[in-house]
Amino acid sequence: MTKQIRLGILGENLAAEYLRKKGYGMVERNCRKKWGELDVVAISPDKKLVFVEVKTVSGIDPKITGEDQMTASKIKKFKRAAKIYADGCGQLLAGERGWQLDLITVELSKNTARVRHYQNI
Repeated sequence: MTKQIRLGILGENLAAEYLRKKGYGMVERNCRKKWGELDVVAISPDKKLVFVEVKTVSGIDPKITGEDQMTASKIKKFKRAAKIYADGCGQLLAGERGWQLDLITVELSKNTARVRHYQNI
């Protein structure tokens, strides 16, 4: 397993723990299908289906931030994957609450982790 993969797994674990503490219920993690990949699928405290992309960077002064990694192309792919997933899970969308795309960035530096949550990107 490469250092980059280990970093990504750690970031996704921290993001999932952050969401649990905020009252989100986990539906699925690391959903990989032929049509795309979703890091986290969760139900928000207000019962909305939430797709979360997690971007993790490390170091005291990373050259590129997690926010910078979320390019227009990546957002388009993320939205497409979320729509395909949502279209196949009507039971999770009951009550007309709909779904949204969120971004969580995790910055790791020495023994600290900074988590930022951007809702409804």
